[in-house]
Amino acid sequence: MAMLNTEGICQYYELHGDPAQTPVMLITGLGGLGASWGPQIKRFAERYYVILPDHRGAGQSTHSAGGYRTEQLARDMISLVKHLNLAPVHVVGSSTGGAIAQHMALEQPDLVRSLTLSSTFARFDEFTRREFQMRRKMAEEWERSELLAAYSLFLFSPRFTREHPGFVQGWINRAAAHPEQAGDREVALKRIDMITAHDTLDRLFAIRQPTLVTCGDHNFCTPLALSEEIARAIPGAELVVFSEGGELIEHEQEEKFFRIVSGFIDRHTPNALG
Repeated sequence: MAMLNTEGICQYYELHGDPAQTPVMLITGLGGLGASWGPQIKRFAERYYVILPDHRGAGQSTHSAGGYRTEQLARDMISLVKHLNLAPVHVVGSSTGGAIAQHMALEQPDLVRSLTLSSTFARFDEFTRREFQMRRKMAEEWERSELLAAYSLFLFSPRFTREHPGFVQGWINRAAAHPEQAGDREVALKRIDMITAHDTLDRLFAIRQPTLVTCGDHNFCTPLALSEEIARAIPGAELVVFSEGGELIEHEQEEKFFRIVSGFIDRHTPNALG
């Protein structure tokens, strides 16, 4: 557990696993908490050296008044990789984390060995824009536990919620219990505006790192069409679709997610044991 003063903030991060192993940065979604990777942290740390940051505006990183652009969050992550002197790293980004990872690969390609872009987007379409207009209004007006209960409908697939109601309720309860700081509601709105404004689609052709794109076919938050768009735009990108998976496939299909992503990382790591 450590802090890095960079880009006008204190960036909180954790390191897990053996420093002698291949470095992998896990960048989480809109909530911004590195810990939200849950059991995947232990899975990855058993095989890799895991870099686990909290986003600007989330967790133990500075809840700054400004800087909420995916380009800026990418610069925060780039500064952390440089500070740790671990480049090039494999970057695994989920949802908003995938948007941040795109900018990392475009702006500092020498720092990124491979990209895994999970349940993410390069540009909102009309469905997603309308969805987040509604979610922004909810975030502005609703009480926190009600808001998170509604978010769970976007984030987990119908089948997973039906078959694992305790897991989903536990996710809601843990998120609702997380400490809030003054001004966090305003920060949350800025972070929604940040992802609504994200647009790298016309630049993705320039990404040359090996890229894996993953998405569930029952993802109602960042639907499969957005991942298909990314896979078409990045030369040589691989697309893996998780049957009946929602947005949070790393939790819904935990073992399969790790198997596919770790297999991809190992194929693109010199001298990997596999």
